Amino acid sequence: MKQLVTPAIILSRTDYGEADRILTMLTPEYGKVTLIAKGVRRIKSKLAGGIELFSVSEITFIKGRGGVGTLVSTRLTKHYSRVVGELDRTMLGYDIIKRLHKATEDEPEPAYFQLLQQAFEALDNTQIPLEIIKVWFFTQLLQLGGHTPNLRLDSQGRPLASDQRYEFSFDSMAFTTSPDYGHFNASHIKLLRLCFGGNTPHVLSRIESSEELASQLLPLVQSLQTRN
Repeated sequence: MKQLVTPAIILSRTDYGEADRILTMLTPEYGKVTLIAKGVRRIKSKLAGGIELFSVSEITFIKGRGGVGTLVSTRLTKHYSRVVGELDRTMLGYDIIKRLHKATEDEPEPAYFQLLQQAFEALDNTQIPLEIIKVWFFTQLLQLGGHTPNLRLDSQGRPLASDQRYEFSFDSMAFTTSPDYGHFNASHIKLLRLCFGGNTPHVLSRIESSEELASQLLPLVQSLQTRN
C-alpha cells in the first residue's frame, strides 16, 4: 500500500493492547488522521522519539480501510520543550490542543495545523504573556470559523471613534456606544484588529499595555467562542 509522508502534530494518545498506541494527529495535507503505532511503548521502539506532545514530527503512514491507519516511521523535527517548563503554559497547551481537536471534527483546512504550530511557538517563548496567547488563539479560531466581529463600524453602522467607550453586542457582532458604562475603548479595538489581522503573539506582546488589554478582552473573546 502507498506510504504517505507529512508533518504532523499529536492531538491525542491512547494506550492499546500491551505495547501499542492509537494516535490522533493533525496534518496540513491530510487533515486529522488516526493511526496505530505498533510496539511504540516498548523500550527500543524506533517510533517513540517522534510522537512527543508539543512537537512537530515528520511521519510516514499508511491509510487504513477502517479509518485507522498504520504509523510506519517518525522523525522529530521540532520539540517545544519550554511549554512543559511552567505549569500554566503546559495547561494552556493542553487546552489549546483540546479545543483544536474539537474544532477539527470535520475535514480541517491546513490553517488549523498552522494555528497549532504557531500556538506552540508562542507558548515556547516564555516572554509572551499567557493572556496575549489566549486572546490571539480565540480570535484565530473565530476567524477560521467565519465569526469575525465588525471592528470598523458600531452596531448602528457608524465608524468606531477613538474618543468613545463601547460595550459589545452579541446580536449584531459589533460594538455599541456606551459613554458611561462601556468597558472597551480604542486601544482594545486596536488590539483586536491586530489579532484578527494575522499578527503573531510575539508582535502583539510588543504593543504598549497589551497584556493588560488582553486580560480585559479575554472574557469577551471567550464568550464569542462559546456562542459560536
